[in-house]
Amino acid sequence: MNDDERCMRRAIELADVAADDGEVPVGAVLICGAVTVEAHNEKEKTGDATAHAEMLALREAARRLGRWRLSDATMYVTKEPCLMCAGAIVAARVGRLVYGANDPKGGADGGAFDVLRSPKTNHRIAIDAGVLQAETAEQLRSFFEGRRAAEGIERAAP
Repeated sequence: MNDDERCMRRAIELADVAADDGEVPVGAVLICGAVTVEAHNEKEKTGDATAHAEMLALREAARRLGRWRLSDATMYVTKEPCLMCAGAIVAARVGRLVYGANDPKGGADGGAFDVLRSPKTNHRIAIDAGVLQAETAEQLRSFFEGRRAAEGIERAAP
């Protein structure tokens, strides 16, 4: 197993923790030198709309490192970052992003938006998309299927 898969598997474990807490299952691992930060979604727990796994990881990494520039960091996240998280990743100058599942409804790496690869941003990020995509997509699909079943909502036919 390579480092990308190992770190993504850890992010999947963190996403499972989020799901167990009733959160959308997204996990993130940020590695910057000897510093490793782990986070998962905590919006419901904190009542904070910005408590996405990526945002929490960026904040904690900046706190631990004493700097906001993370150009030597790699972030692993189980789902394509949303518009807010993509903006924060660009603003923090993250050097590399690795993610699993695509998010055609809200992702910002070509899903619904294209912030991360936009030539209009002031920072270029190395991006590796689709790492353990089948597992991360299934994790999200299962979570939302379970939520719909618990609420008695039938999924619309495609």
